[in-house]
Amino acid sequence: MISHDSSIDPVGACVGMKGSRVQAVVQELQGEKIDIIPWSEDLATFVVNALQPATVSRVVIDEEESRIEVVVPDDQLSLAIGRRGQNVRLASQLTGSAIDIMTEADASEKRQREFVERSELFQKELDVDETLAQLLVDEGFGALEEVAYVELSELSSIEGFDEELGTELQSRAQEALDRREEASREERRALGVSDELAEMPYLTEAMLVTLGKAGIKTLDDLADLATDELVQKKRPEQRRQRESNRSEDKGGLLADYGLSDEQGNEIIMAARAHWFEDEGEDAVAEPSQ
Repeated sequence: MISHDSSIDPVGACVGMKGSRVQAVVQELQGEKIDIIPWSEDLATFVVNALQPATVSRVVIDEEESRIEVVVPDDQLSLAIGRRGQNVRLASQLTGSAIDIMTEADASEKRQREFVERSELFQKELDVDETLAQLLVDEGFGALEEVAYVELSELSSIEGFDEELGTELQSRAQEALDRREEASREERRALGVSDELAEMPYLTEAMLVTLGKAGIKTLDDLADLATDELVQKKRPEQRRQRESNRSEDKGGLLADYGLSDEQGNEIIMAARAHWFEDEGEDAVAEPSQ
């Protein structure tokens, strides 16, 4: 049932007078503890509700990675995590996302660390001075791809920038990405990964290196995979153990690259295409009776 009447208290309605309703359910479940959490279509609000009674300062949602960063006051960290991580684990299951809980001090340190890392990246790869690199980070740029492929107007509109500088920065970013791609190509070939795999849709040289390290080096190796073995995203608890062994990691081989199930299926079918071509050739070559 659902009601849009704002005067109705959904939690109170489920709990009942003096807890009568929820206690009846608890008794039927032989004492199983029940938490009643208000649902919200707004994911950030839902996360806050799921972590009550802990106080939440800020929620940052990364939809692409299906990851949520929750910042809480220092004295609320243990309460938000719960005994043996129970609260954050249940919140992860409810939202279907990995949840990282950190204190405001930790969040500030993380932001500062990321700021320094991104600034150093731009200084090195774009060959610019520290001031210009930091200005890019201040404007929200965090990766070479963002500089290379953003609309030129977004770069040229930054205070102190013009169209000429924006064009130069995009050119340097593209050159840096090309260098990365070439380095990955050389590594991929050193691993013995077939050039035929490089012709598959969506697969970058970096992805091919990852596949090569996992022993996927030919079209048949790739074709033998199921879609979930290739692109299935890690479950929340698995994402928090990225350093675990592959035997314990149930995410797809390319889970960290953000490919969708549809893209994964297209890759697998493209890899299997030569099977059907071979069958057709065999049928043509078979002599008639």
